[in-house]
Amino acid sequence: MTDSEQDLPEVCVCYILRETGSGGYEVLLGEKKKGLGLGKIVGPGGKLEAGESPAQAVVREVLEESGLRVREEDLTALGRIRYEFPHRPAWSQTSWVFATRVWAGDIVESDELLLRWHAVDGIPFDRMWDDAKHWLPDALNGIWCERRFVFGSDLSTVVAGDVPVTPARRG
Repeated sequence: MTDSEQDLPEVCVCYILRETGSGGYEVLLGEKKKGLGLGKIVGPGGKLEAGESPAQAVVREVLEESGLRVREEDLTALGRIRYEFPHRPAWSQTSWVFATRVWAGDIVESDELLLRWHAVDGIPFDRMWDDAKHWLPDALNGIWCERRFVFGSDLSTVVAGDVPVTPARRG
């Protein structure tokens, strides 16, 4: 098995969508207040804990980072994205992507994210990880995204990837 084929730590992210009065949609995004991606705009999410499915992790992480309660049965799986950082291998990971239009509760600021709603047609890609512009628009339109991105020595710019990844065989 090569380095690029080995299992990576798994994380999850959830894009919470709401309809606007004009028929458009907004997505809940947050500015990272600490840790990996400090200052970048991201969706709520985080690391899977031992024995947790990606959907279970999203439910837990959304509550921890936003105060909103989402249910597994209301999640739509949107994809799996593999991130490789050859110049900082500890950052490499696989992210499970979900969206929902159903939640309960009110947004509560966490120590992880400063949250705010963004128009889907006005997502601040220039403040997000470089890969997001390549797949997030499709994902938010319900298109399954299975992608791989390799980041350069600046740890910020995609230098390779945006290619379909062969789905992993389970079991």
